[in-house]
Amino acid sequence: MKIHLRKYAPALGAFVAALLLVPASQAQCGGINLKTLAGGAAIHPQLAASGSQLARYGSPADQYRGWDDDGAIVGFWHVKFISEESTGIPDGTPVDAGYSQWHSDGTEIMNSGGRAPITSDFCLGVWKAVSYHSYKLNHFATAWDPTPTTQSPNGTLLGPAQIQEQIKLDADGDSFTGTFTIDQYDESGDVLAHVQGNITGTRITVDTAAQSIF
Repeated sequence: MKIHLRKYAPALGAFVAALLLVPASQAQCGGINLKTLAGGAAIHPQLAASGSQLARYGSPADQYRGWDDDGAIVGFWHVKFISEESTGIPDGTPVDAGYSQWHSDGTEIMNSGGRAPITSDFCLGVWKAVSYHSYKLNHFATAWDPTPTTQSPNGTLLGPAQIQEQIKLDADGDSFTGTFTIDQYDESGDVLAHVQGNITGTRITVDTAAQSIF
């Protein structure tokens, strides 16, 4: 697959502006502050998984559970993406932050606070456990350039964005750390942009106060 950055420079510029370099003043709306991480109330899931528990998941739909019979990753998270070794983006630059839900059926959904709704700020993923309390996520979004044109007054479809994560849940179950990559494609499959870095997550529970996520 070839990368044609010069050909897609206008679209790439809009993508970077909308997705990667959101000003802090805009990114604080709704508790999505790219300068700070939220603090969530801790929970303490049972960490032990017995052999009998592993054996009872026999259907294909349950195979992903192998290392996660306690459902430790399942829940509501405040997440933050920080660039590292991304071309044209200084290390430590906030890329995105938002709210993510990991479901017990192996699916995931995220509301991105770093993307305006007109650029498509909800995206969907699937996950599986790869070792004890370590997880792999594959996630897709539909990206739009919101700039109106004569042909497309409501903006232009850029193409799919793929987000991949490798994360590790902390022992107390209330936070995780890991790495991510974001690849933005056009509709022909050409890569418009690649971003990578570190991701952190803080669990949100029914007792989490709003003040803790700002």
